[in-house]
Amino acid sequence: MMANFRDIMSLIGLALDAMGVVIVAAGAVVALLHAALHSARTIGDRYRTLRENLGRAILLGLEFLIAGDIIRSVVVDPTLMNVAVLGLIVLVRTFLSMTLQLEVEGRWPWQRAAADTKHLGNPPL
Repeated sequence: MMANFRDIMSLIGLALDAMGVVIVAAGAVVALLHAALHSARTIGDRYRTLRENLGRAILLGLEFLIAGDIIRSVVVDPTLMNVAVLGLIVLVRTFLSMTLQLEVEGRWPWQRAAADTKHLGNPPL
């Protein structure tokens, strides 16, 4: 019974990895098509839009890849070495996600709440 559970979790982890790769690849194609088909913009605007859309696809794909790593490392084979490797992988991918978000949105993830509050104004007392 335990072997079946681990096999299923391993397949789920691989499926999440595959989804992450498909999301990045499809996102790249969609971003390229979007940039190419919107000819009314300047080259600078097209490039900026391409980078933003590609960055969003990479961010979403990274989330799926991290989920697959977590499932395989913790559920399938929970050794101390695998958990340490998982921690390093998550650290690197989190750094990549944060820097991509800075590139796409122009601010750090924790600055979003402050910026959103500024746009809404002060709530009434």
